[in-house]
Amino acid sequence: MSHVKAELASQPDCWRRAAELSAADGLPATGERTAVVGCGTSWFMAKAYAALREQAGHGETDAFQASEFPAARPYDRILAITRSGTTTEVLDVLAAAKAPTTVITGEPAGNPAAGLARSTIALPFADERSVVQTRFATSALALLRAHLGADIEAIAADAEVAVRLPLPVHPALVEQVTFLGRGWTVGLADEAALKCREAAMFWAESYPAMDYRHGPIAVAGPRRVVWAFGEIPPGLREQVEATGAAFVHSRFNGGYAALGRWTGGRAPLDPMADLIVAQRFAVLLATSQGLDPDTPRNLTRSVVLT
Repeated sequence: MSHVKAELASQPDCWRRAAELSAADGLPATGERTAVVGCGTSWFMAKAYAALREQAGHGETDAFQASEFPAARPYDRILAITRSGTTTEVLDVLAAAKAPTTVITGEPAGNPAAGLARSTIALPFADERSVVQTRFATSALALLRAHLGADIEAIAADAEVAVRLPLPVHPALVEQVTFLGRGWTVGLADEAALKCREAAMFWAESYPAMDYRHGPIAVAGPRRVVWAFGEIPPGLREQVEATGAAFVHSRFNGGYAALGRWTGGRAPLDPMADLIVAQRFAVLLATSQGLDPDTPRNLTRSVVLT
């Protein structure tokens, strides 16, 4: 078994352990104007958290690619997400920060980011041997969702379903996939598409679901898939299916609406658990082409620039 397959399957337990740290010092207090930074997958988790935090009424929250952080803008706290603690752009933000800083990392305390931040929350149980991030990213989001009051035990139960579900569509039948989200799940859609590109060098895109009809739907057609996370805009499924594309959406624990067929019959999967299914899809895309999803082409565990 590849490292990434084992890491995917371990996510429910990782999320429970992450939730136990939700009272850790350094997490944004209610009312703090907060910026969340990261790169790649970590940035997508930052986007999801920022939307959830504002939605919950905890305070103004912005998410930035670390390289694009507006250093002159005032914040009460800067929260950085970095698995390795060595990513150059994140270190640059922490080094220049004027506000209190907190870093969530997969490495034990002592890495460069931890040395620069005022507070560090380490998730070594969620770190990965695979270059591709899966469980660290979702565990960081589980920690942050728990801090906002989410019931992570219920979400982890959905994740236990997600690691066993049959995939809603087989990669052999697909030539392109587009992931959609609304609100906080836009970040999940971005992450699902990145997993397909990273692990399998596969044509995958992501968009806010409402904006998808403003141009991107032009690529929809037979042998293509539109996979939505969370709330579905009215009429979107019908418009996608009219193109000949398959519409995939988790409606029930144990089932999906895929290719017009309904299965299952319980409450909807939490979108973060649905992301696990998309991660598994990406890994199967890779292995079905003879690729190693643990070591994707042109990628390293951390981007360290000279």
